Amino acid sequence: MARVPRSILERRIFVDTSAFLALLARNDQHHAQARAIAVRLANLRYRLYTTNVLVIESYARLLSAVGAVEARRFVASFDDRQVNIVRMRPFDERRAREILFQYTDKDFSLADAISFAVMERLGISLAFAFDQHFVQFGFSSPIGHSQWP
Repeated sequence: MARVPRSILERRIFVDTSAFLALLARNDQHHAQARAIAVRLANLRYRLYTTNVLVIESYARLLSAVGAVEARRFVASFDDRQVNIVRMRPFDERRAREILFQYTDKDFSLADAISFAVMERLGISLAFAFDQHFVQFGFSSPIGHSQWP
């Protein structure tokens, strides 16, 4: 059994668009796994973080995946403060550009690179994401690991 993180700093996780989509789109291939991870994170009292950029990206993806009603419900859900929305800063944008031009062998999106920059700034090393970009950049993920906190 993995060690349960003791400090609040250890119990922070960054949530990507791919996780939001998997949680909300019942036909998503990762839906059941995303729900199980979300329950585990809640039980362990993890604090969830995302960026305003990913809220925009997620809304656009949800519009086509689940429709306007559910997409609007997603945006409204941030009023309950279960997910902390971190605003991108000019420094994050500059760092994101550095990442894109440093990792030319990867197909990171600008939203991914901004996420990486914000995670670096906040010292968050764990990502709830169903694409491999976060792991490729060096962050950890509970996806596909039976031994995670």
